[in-house]
Amino acid sequence: MNDLIFTGNNPKMFGDFKEAMIKEFEMTDIGLMSYYLGIEIKQGEDGIFVNQEKFTRGIVKKFKMEDCAKVNTLVECGVKMSKNNEGEKINFTTFKNLVGSLRYLTYTHRDILYRVRLVSRFMETLTMTHFKALKRIL
Repeated sequence: MNDLIFTGNNPKMFGDFKEAMIKEFEMTDIGLMSYYLGIEIKQGEDGIFVNQEKFTRGIVKKFKMEDCAKVNTLVECGVKMSKNNEGEKINFTTFKNLVGSLRYLTYTHRDILYRVRLVSRFMETLTMTHFKALKRIL
């Protein structure tokens, strides 16, 4: 079973394509897309809007940060990250999972892209400083 998503702004062309596909393949039209790969899609007269609110809530819960204090900035002033940071070492798997989750969030949250890429550079030399920087983004 394969999924096919197609979109367009020409209703006649859209309908013709759908009819051609139904003639050629066994196909079911499930209507407007509302959720795909963790991305929620809302379609209306005023446009198409995407968000990852449910996915974000899942990440916050997974990393036990439901009760964390909100911050206004993604970067803590005065904190310098490097590959030579001293300090408590962090579990690679936990760090990698959080980096991967945040990278996936960058599809709808472009504002975190730079910071996530910056912190993910330190995958080989993980310390609590790097992990705290990731948690701050979250």
